[in-house]
Amino acid sequence: QVQLVESGGGLVQAGGSLRLSCTASGSIFIMAWFRQTPGKQRDLVAAESRRGDTNYGASMKGRFTISRDNAKNTVYLQMNSLKPEDTAVYYCAAVNSRYLAAAQSAYDYWGQGTQVTVSS
Repeated sequence: QVQLVESGGGLVQAGGSLRLSCTASGSIFIMAWFRQTPGKQRDLVAAESRRGDTNYGASMKGRFTISRDNAKNTVYLQMNSLKPEDTAVYYCAAVNSRYLAAAQSAYDYWGQGTQVTVSS
């Protein structure tokens, strides 16, 4: 069982930046970030394998950048030029799989979520 612990959420003004961090309790091949707003499904923001391959969700590439520190079992999400519509709960997810899946059902492990609120 892998545990994921997220940090870095908070309140930021539109146009600002935030960096989320997620540390896994052990080595795992794929780590990802999803986000969810009330009443909607969790959507992929970005996923990265231990080899550095990445997959970004629709409209996510450009302002969002995923990165990993494999030695620390940590994945980061750098979010720039934030907009009010980026307000959501952001979840870290992980799976030992070879595929950078976009569906939340493909991931076995989840963090508790961290709230990101972007004010206008």
